[in-house]
Amino acid sequence: MKIVVAPDKFKGSLTAKEVCTAMTQAIQLSIPGAEVVAMPMADGGEGTAELLTESTTGTWHEVTVQDPLGRSIKAGYGLSGDKQTAFVEMAQTSGLRLLKPDEYDPFKTHTYGLGELIRHAIGAGVKHIILGIGGSATNDAGMGMAMALGWKFLDKEGQEIKASGGSLPLIHAIQPPANELNVKVEVACDVDNPLCGPQGATYVYSPQKGARPADLPLLDAGMEHWAAIVKKQFQVDLAEVPGAGAAGGVGAGALFFLKARLKAGIELVMENTKLAEKMVGADLILTGEGRIDQQTLRGKLIAGITRLAQEKKIPVVALCGTLAITSEEMDELGLKSAFSIVPGPQSLDSAVQNAAIYLKQTTLQVLRLIKTN
Repeated sequence: MKIVVAPDKFKGSLTAKEVCTAMTQAIQLSIPGAEVVAMPMADGGEGTAELLTESTTGTWHEVTVQDPLGRSIKAGYGLSGDKQTAFVEMAQTSGLRLLKPDEYDPFKTHTYGLGELIRHAIGAGVKHIILGIGGSATNDAGMGMAMALGWKFLDKEGQEIKASGGSLPLIHAIQPPANELNVKVEVACDVDNPLCGPQGATYVYSPQKGARPADLPLLDAGMEHWAAIVKKQFQVDLAEVPGAGAAGGVGAGALFFLKARLKAGIELVMENTKLAEKMVGADLILTGEGRIDQQTLRGKLIAGITRLAQEKKIPVVALCGTLAITSEEMDELGLKSAFSIVPGPQSLDSAVQNAAIYLKQTTLQVLRLIKTN
């Protein structure tokens, strides 16, 4: 029997690697002769760069860059084994996790460090960059990122403007660098929000980055102004592009400044880990994540795996901490079944501390059922 183990992390309790270990141990106990292919997975969020680096037998590189408030920090990116692809995460340089809650301020934060990380990767000679843009602390439409790559933003007096979400309304003209990037950029983007308006970057995401209700019209007006300058100067209309509002407008910034292509994170991960090849001949796929709910149905990791498995007619069983979909929604998702690993009512702390044990036990129970069929 061949079983592919391809889970995401259980956020707050187990990494994807730890999930793989618990599931694999259960398989080895229940079906000692089984072939196990363990593939820690991600859908483009935090941890994706490290996962892709490892899956391509690559190397991890640390450099000094600016954090969202301009302070020097160490941040890393991955180089694939063949040194042709760089794996870059916005959260490493411009993420909310780098700030204390009292430092959250989308008027002040910027993405300059992200541009520095990209610049380092390009300097390493890569031809391809995969960029994850989850977990952002910013609302600057990629202005800082662009500045680190040689773009200039000028006010009405022709003076250069400092990067920040609050600087967008001051832009009067944009100057591109002398040389275009000679690199293909793909952005892991799992949202379809436009740049501006009620469903855009500011109104949907900036409140969690420190914006107050009274700030939202000002920040959104800055996004609209930046988009209008780009349209006027370069005849590129970004305002309504699906995904442009991702990561405080970095979706739009990547499209314009990097000539990037936006793509579902799980698709990028599955392609670069060659998951389809590793599924060949499998009898079962075990996957999972911390919570299976309506967001899972909208294209998260499990949805990507079931889509691939259906093409090969391989059953998929998912394990999770919280199971919040119906059996009909399991059918819609393409799951054979799904189970919560939590055995009974308990505190969140208890569930987190015992997650590996519960996961191993539940995997054993699933395998007992599989063996009787």
